[in-house]
Order: sequence, then C-alpha cells, then structure tokens
Amino acid sequence: RMQEYDIIVLGTGFKECVLSGLMSLSGKKVLHIDRNPFYGGESASISPLEELYKKFKVPGPAKSMRPGKEWNIDLIPKFFLANGESLVSWCTLMLPGIWTSKLLMAAMSMRSSLFSFFLTHNRRFRKLLLFAMNFDLRNPCTYQDVNPQKTTTRDLFSSYDLGLDVMEFTGHAIALHSSESYLDQPCVETIRRIRLYAESLSRHNSSPYIYPVYGLGELPQGFARLSAEYGGTFLLNKAVDEIVMENGKVTAVKSEGKLFHCKQLICDPSYVPNRVRRVGRAIRAICLLNHPVKNTHDASSCQIIIPQAQVNRKSDIYISVVSYAHNVTCDGMYIATVSTTAETSNPEKEVQPALELLEPIMQKSVKPLSLSLHCYDGRKSQIFVSRSYDATNHCEAECEDIKDLYQRITGAELSIYNDIF
Repeated sequence: RMQEYDIIVLGTGFKECVLSGLMSLSGKKVLHIDRNPFYGGESASISPLEELYKKFKVPGPAKSMRPGKEWNIDLIPKFFLANGESLVSWCTLMLPGIWTSKLLMAAMSMRSSLFSFFLTHNRRFRKLLLFAMNFDLRNPCTYQDVNPQKTTTRDLFSSYDLGLDVMEFTGHAIALHSSESYLDQPCVETIRRIRLYAESLSRHNSSPYIYPVYGLGELPQGFARLSAEYGGTFLLNKAVDEIVMENGKVTAVKSEGKLFHCKQLICDPSYVPNRVRRVGRAIRAICLLNHPVKNTHDASSCQIIIPQAQVNRKSDIYISVVSYAHNVTCDGMYIATVSTTAETSNPEKEVQPALELLEPIMQKSVKPLSLSLHCYDGRKSQIFVSRSYDATNHCEAECEDIKDLYQRITGAELSIYNDIF
C-alpha cells in the first residue's frame, strides 16, 4: 500500500525536530527518518561516555570517569537566553515535562569585568543600558536623537563615550556579535540584543542563560515526542537510499527499499550534499576536566568568550562549560567545549588560547567541521535544507534558521520575538 505524507523530515537535529513538531501541531501528516539509532544528529548528546571515545577513536575512559552512563556530552553545545519572548522560552511552554532547565553563570574570559561590574561602576554604560531598555522602535520619542536605521553601532557607542573594554564587552559578551562588522551596521540590531540580554538576566539575576539538564539532546527528543503526540511517525536507524524527484519537485523518499510519498521535504545538509555549498569551517574541541575552570570562582557552569581582537582574529573563540550540576557528567567532572570559525589550515592552533585556560585536560577530542548553506530556497523543489550549526555557543543563528525555514515551508511568518522589534 502506498504510504502518503504531507511532509517527510530527514535527520533528527534540533532544528528538524522543532519543525517536525510545528508541522504536526498544524495538522500535517509527518514522517521523520534518521539514519542514526539516536535522536539529535549533529546536535546529539552522546551517552554513555564510552560512545564518545568510540566516536573519536581513542582508548576508553579512565576508571575515575565512570560510570559512563552518567555522561551526556553535547556534540554542539548551545546556551539559550532566558527572555520570555525568545524561541527557547516559547519552547518551554510547549514542552513543560521535557524542559527542566538549569541556569548558567556567564563569565568573560581575560577580563575581570562582568555585567554587574559595569552596571555598578560605569556611569556611561548605565546610560546606554537605560537607553536600550526604554527604546521602542514604534515610538520616536525614545530615540534620543539616534536614528536606529542609519546611526551605526560605532557612532552609538561613541556618543556614550564608551572605552574599548566596555565596547568589547558590550558587543561580544552582551550583544553576542561574533566579529567587529556589527560596529558599522545600523545600531537597531545591537540595541535589540542588549535589551534581550538585560531582560534575560533580570529573570534570574545570576545569569541570562538557561540549559536543559541531561544535555541538549533532550530538546530533539522532546519535540519528537510532541510530533508523535500529534500523529507524527518516526523511523530511526533507517538508511535513505534516494530522494525521488518528478519535474524538478520532490515526490518521495526511498528508504531500505520502501517508497514514502510526500509533498514537502525538510532535511539537514548531510542528506542532500548536491544541494548545499560549503561556506567555511568550524572547529570544536571537546575537553573533559576534573576541575572547574580557573578564574571562574569554581563555577559549575559558565560561558567564556575571547573577543577576536584580543587574539588577532576575525572571529571570537567560545568556551562553554557544564558539569555534574547539570546531570551531564559523573560527580566532580566538567565538560568544556571550545569552538570558533576556522581561519587557517591549522585550526587546532587557533583555539590554543582557549585550551590553555582549561589546563590540565584529561581528554581532548578536536574535530574540524564543514559549514554548509543551501543553494536553493526550496520553493521550486519543495526541498528545504537547514544550515549547518555555526561556531557560536548560543542559539541566535539556529532560531533565525528555524524562522526562515518555517516561512519558506508555510508562507507564513513564525513570530518569536517581542513586537517592539
């Protein structure tokens, strides 16, 4: 009997599972296939620990790191801003049973200055923050002689006479820009990001970030369960033999000899290598530690950002740290992941400044990854391909990709930010 679906989704990464859940919620008949025996794809959390060692082809873990079943290691760690209007907080409403979240403490590497320090001791920074918090794009009375669509961020910072340290902190640790190009762009986006950070911090005081216990792999599984609740079908550990096309449009997916018909197809780049182009490389180093990171006040979790200007690079270097406090390691252990956009033929050397902050390292696994972008928007072929996960350790780009995919698939906008912006 012919099996007909509205949408087939290939790959169970975070973005694919969010879209699968949304499509099932809207009444679409969804089939979800993954070649792997586990959920998450490239964004999976690997467990037990022995599986990570097998993946990177290194000898098994030391006895002090066992039991391995207590480890859940994110292949691509991402922190989430906690603001109530963000995509992730919206997800918590959809998945209340899955989304038990822990707070993360934000830390700024190579700087003792944190948000609270600037807020307390820097009058000019306080004025900028107050301006951002009162800013309303719909109300020109809040602009204070700033044209948000024409005034650059560089000019905005100059008008508050911010020093270089404060500019770096604001642009990279608060607004989460990954390079200096934002300085010469209209300031409206930076204002939005400053506001988002401040509102996220105000929700919990100690940190603007949230992170799911048991690792990020819980998110794809949560949305998979949501999709299944509304009729979605999942097939794991199934090879995809062929994507069947007719007159330039997808009509079916062939998996292990069976034909599954569909009107639309959503997938990650690995399933359609002929429909994506390489746009660069990222590098990630997963480091297992038996100690907290130096100069973080023994924090059980933190985010460290090394601004690109401090290490003569074009892109920032990110360090994310989680631990036994989040049920992702055995007692007393930490997982620190270093990531950046590769700029040379020796990417491991590029992240050396970050690795030095983590010493001593019990086990280190370094992996360069190609970054891919779809060649076509999918409207003609009805094949919609997600972007590769970037080198940042926050989910801004992933949220934007979900919004973009949703709009192209449905023709409607997925609104996840507050309507001020």
